[in-house]
Amino acid sequence: MAEESKRPLKIITGADSLGSPLKDALVDHLKSLNIQVEDIGTDKYYSVGEEVGRRVSAAGDDTDTRGLVACGTGVGVSIFANKFPGVYASTCATVDEAQNSRSINNCNVLAVSGMRTDQETGVKILESWLNTPFKSPCPASDNAPWPADIDSFLTGSVEEMSKIGSEKNGESCAICNLAKNREFEAVDIMPGGSMKIVRENPTSAIVRFKEGSVEPAHHHTFGHDVLVLKGRKKVWNISKNESYELGVGDFLFTPARDVHRVKYFEDTEFFIRWDGKWNIELDEDLDAAKIALAKE
Repeated sequence: MAEESKRPLKIITGADSLGSPLKDALVDHLKSLNIQVEDIGTDKYYSVGEEVGRRVSAAGDDTDTRGLVACGTGVGVSIFANKFPGVYASTCATVDEAQNSRSINNCNVLAVSGMRTDQETGVKILESWLNTPFKSPCPASDNAPWPADIDSFLTGSVEEMSKIGSEKNGESCAICNLAKNREFEAVDIMPGGSMKIVRENPTSAIVRFKEGSVEPAHHHTFGHDVLVLKGRKKVWNISKNESYELGVGDFLFTPARDVHRVKYFEDTEFFIRWDGKWNIELDEDLDAAKIALAKE
């Protein structure tokens, strides 16, 4: 397998019911190549595309993180994966298309069709996609090196493409992003908590919790910054087996997908900013959280 980077390769994958058999076969092939795979399983095509796209977009620089998605046509999953900055998903039905998508578009999410692509062809498409570096000779270049002017264009395109869909893209000003008359709304799955969202994506919010409240263990797709404005709380990062007591003025960053539990010792208010659109996945219920905290 050709390598463009010394970073370890990781593939995040998922499919709908029509794409799942092909996806499973391709996952087996990836594992046979000793490539790290994170399989989110089977769901609706738009949910799978969104989740894989979100995770690829949020991936850190320590790994070369790409995506592999499949649905009936391979089109639906790519549409929703492409809604996130830095994601370049392409539906590929042939080896040539896979080569072109990597060479020209720096494609980092491969989408395949479970209805029109057999497993043998799928493996060949995947191999081509894995083995083709950005700007390398491909069918679109008649399998010859790109001319200097096109090579220069492709090199510059990477930075320009990365700005599309990001918060830095285009002009911005404080007035354009002004949020007024927002109200605190109860966080139903976190009794005692309320949140006022001041920006949708990346999500920024002011959050309040009453004294004695508990946040059961949970995680988010994106990492987030917390700055305590009032009160006192303790955060247990279960993924890292660490804990932190926070008071007024204290700051904490929690990485994407780190499972954490929180207890509030006073009425507390804090500012929080996620690296993407806010979401939450519970890893335990409230009763389990209280039992765990009682053992501390």
